[in-house]
Formats: sequence, C-alpha cells, structure tokens
Amino acid sequence: MRAISSREFNQDVSQAKRAARFEPVFVTDRGNPTHVLMSIEAFRRLSGETESIVDLLAMPGLPEPGAAAPDSEPWRRNASA
Repeated sequence: MRAISSREFNQDVSQAKRAARFEPVFVTDRGNPTHVLMSIEAFRRLSGETESIVDLLAMPGLPEPGAAAPDSEPWRRNASA
C-alpha cells in the first residue's frame, strides 16, 4: 500500500488515481492517514457489492414499456382522411 501526503495528492491527483488502479493509496495529513483512494473494482470486492447480468442490462432512466412520454400528446387519427 502506498501513502502520499495531502500536498502531493493536491499537486498531482492523476498520479494518485493511476497508483490506485493497482493498490490502495493512503492520503496523509501531517503524517496521519485520513483518506484511502482505491479503484472501484477494489471497493466492490471489499464491500461485497456485485452486479448481476440483470443489473448490467438495466438502463436506469428509461420509461417503463408501454408508458407514454410525459410531454407528448396521445396519437390521434386524422378524421379528415
């Protein structure tokens, strides 16, 4: 595990993010660890969070099938045709 100071972290966040891909990075303030930066994969393993195929295929924000769009008027047949 790698440790960097808050100052180093603030000066080069990209370097800390690159290092966190491979191992957790401890950010210290006056020599005391205050934060840990890790990849999302490492966090998910640590927290036990898993995604099922259903979660991966779900598209949040889409309307339910058969639901009308909130701004649209219902389709109407032209009476003059």
